[in-house]
Amino acid sequence: MSLPPLVEPASELSVDEVRRYSRHLIIPDVGMAGQKRLKNAKVLCVGAGGLGSPALLYLAAAGVGTLGIIDFDVVDESNLQRQIIHGQSDVGRPKAESAAASVREINPLIDVVVHNEALSNDNVMDIFSGYDLIVDGTDNFATRYMVNDAAVLLGKPYVWGSIYRFDGQASVFWAEHGPCYRCLYPEPPPPGMVPSCAEGGVLGVLCASIGSIQVNEAIKLIAGIGEPLVGRLMIYDALEMTYRSVKVRKDPECPLCGKNPTITELLEDYEAFCGAISEEAADATKDSTITAPELKDLLDTGDIFLVDVREPNEYEIVNIPGATLIPKGEFLSGAALERLPQDKRVVLHCKSGARSAECLAIVKNAGFSDAVHLGGGVLAWVNQIEPDKPSY
Repeated sequence: MSLPPLVEPASELSVDEVRRYSRHLIIPDVGMAGQKRLKNAKVLCVGAGGLGSPALLYLAAAGVGTLGIIDFDVVDESNLQRQIIHGQSDVGRPKAESAAASVREINPLIDVVVHNEALSNDNVMDIFSGYDLIVDGTDNFATRYMVNDAAVLLGKPYVWGSIYRFDGQASVFWAEHGPCYRCLYPEPPPPGMVPSCAEGGVLGVLCASIGSIQVNEAIKLIAGIGEPLVGRLMIYDALEMTYRSVKVRKDPECPLCGKNPTITELLEDYEAFCGAISEEAADATKDSTITAPELKDLLDTGDIFLVDVREPNEYEIVNIPGATLIPKGEFLSGAALERLPQDKRVVLHCKSGARSAECLAIVKNAGFSDAVHLGGGVLAWVNQIEPDKPSY
């Protein structure tokens, strides 16, 4: 459905702006009025990572007058495979600052606002209130639900994108004109059910495909042109090179944007709502979590059975000496249990500790009461024990 323009046009374009945006100005649907609206728009990009990189570059190039960037992370070398807004010289630099420098290089005529902080319950409402439109480039469910709830409560539209391996999704959520994220996904998936990009990987160029779609939708909303993805979910398969669109209807019983909403303010704890790990895993890790130095001491005694529950591709990148690879899926199916020795203490680890915690619950329920897992996973091992090894 067509929607009215999101913002009023700016009073004028400078001579430099007319030169820069001339290819926009000669498009009848954009023209001078559309470009003036872009100049007058204030857009916040949540995240300067995989999706945020192409989104920020093209939002800046398009002439969005005020561009906000919020990210608390620093640039890591493993980011450079897909986060093209950063370069080798930016490794170790705050992502928000690195992204801002690239954006200013792309277009010095726009205003860039840097929020070098984590988005949280304490600041999300205040930060969002200063923008017309939110572009969501986050990669975890807790932040996605918080972004959605804040946008709905403030009456703001936002453009959402998601990527994993070769698959991407995008939509526009605007409760005033259609569904919100909770209408599509009323509840987060069970802990550990959906791997993150850090666990499952992502094709670098997929970020550009979905990020550019997000910018396309942002421009349409700002200028009031075309048919935005309100009430539609766009699904992209990079391997099959197919796009398909699925209708998403507004849920009249949605607790946030439905007829009788029960969520009228932000949740107290979105991490708890989404459950980083299950209750069973949290219980299993109590008094059963060891540090990397403690694992080294146990390995020196040689009286443990160390299990890596990651996937084979991850194991090939980096592994802890002496670890046996048994992927998490085998624990979920029960097949892994017959491979565990009865005469040695079982020690589990993954990349950061979440998957091994889930496996630990299964192992303890099977009778391996003295089993433990490595807090912080292989990342902690590399950082504290073998810093010369690659990380990911």
